[in-house]
Amino acid sequence: MSSIPKIVILGAGYGGVLTSLRLQKELNYNEADVTLVNKHDYHYITTHLHMPAAGTDHPDNARVSISKLIDEFKIDFVKSTVVQIRPQDRKVILEDGTLSYDYLIIALGGESETFGIPGMAENAFTIRSINSVRLIREHIEYQFARYKREPHRTDYLTFVVGGAGFTGIEFIGELADRVPDLCKQFDVDRSLVKIINVEAAPSALPGFDPELVEYAMEVLRKKGVTFRIGTAIKECTADGVIVGEGEEIKSQTVIWSGGVRGNRLIEEAGFETMRGRVKVDEHLRAPGHENIYVLGDNSLMFNPEGRPYPPTAQIAMQQGVNCAHNLVASIRNQSLKPFSFSNKGTVASLGKGEAIGMAFGKKYKGRMAAWLKKAIDLRYLFIIGGIPLVLRKGKFL
Repeated sequence: MSSIPKIVILGAGYGGVLTSLRLQKELNYNEADVTLVNKHDYHYITTHLHMPAAGTDHPDNARVSISKLIDEFKIDFVKSTVVQIRPQDRKVILEDGTLSYDYLIIALGGESETFGIPGMAENAFTIRSINSVRLIREHIEYQFARYKREPHRTDYLTFVVGGAGFTGIEFIGELADRVPDLCKQFDVDRSLVKIINVEAAPSALPGFDPELVEYAMEVLRKKGVTFRIGTAIKECTADGVIVGEGEEIKSQTVIWSGGVRGNRLIEEAGFETMRGRVKVDEHLRAPGHENIYVLGDNSLMFNPEGRPYPPTAQIAMQQGVNCAHNLVASIRNQSLKPFSFSNKGTVASLGKGEAIGMAFGKKYKGRMAAWLKKAIDLRYLFIIGGIPLVLRKGKFL
């Protein structure tokens, strides 16, 4: 019987991919049997999804074939859907088989959190995957075509975006850029198109500097966006949303970006969770399971002030690097390294040529911030795929 430890990585998002790439770099041949499981044969760049959703970029530009990233001599890739995690048996049940493991990395990604708002899960779109953004893009175009047949139905041209966090704001910026082209394509009066952003919190883009938030909102207002900040969505119906004290906004397109939770499979596996996330230890392990690491949207970590870190791509990438280090250390009976998040900065795009950001201790806005955003995107492509991927997928203009 082989004594080579089996490492199973669930999910090829930011955390799963970075763990895989680091393991194939740091492990010697035959030092471990590594398997990466993902439901698709591609890794998609979540921070790009708002563009194909609005129709300002092609969906293929937001995804990379896993076979282009991993060394198949070092890592086995299994395209399958995880059905169940059984930590007591050290097994993972897939839709078409079973995997046993010595070390498990759970990086399955999150799910939309609707906070119990009636009808939201049934009636709203979410920007969560390549397929979901394809659907949004086609749906938006269809609404313009429907309006030409039924010009009394202005609700076809009313687009409601729930949530003014990162995803919501970046999507609104792209959609506002796309609307003039759609109006020209379908011969629609631009003044009839409404983009309404509804946010329950007292401010858009929580965590950003107030000066940058105001700049962002002003840029988007000039593009035709209406903000309803401090207004909660009480219900989402087939005909729109109910907000505030019962006001109805009629719309055939509601995009929900108001929250992300962990994964239901983690809850079902018996781990102690908060909204589907595991409060991991300093080495990113699930409490009571020294052989199980939890990353990205599935993990819950707190900053020195006692507040949870937001589940961003940046933190998932750093967790992946740390997780790989600790896996190698465990196999070689070396000491583990505690995870410490290093915030490199944050940039939010507002459409073509516009963005806001905080990096290197300075505030950025406008074209300079937009260039910074492109540099961050290019850096990620370089990290996972080197110069060939940068040249193939990178945006330089």
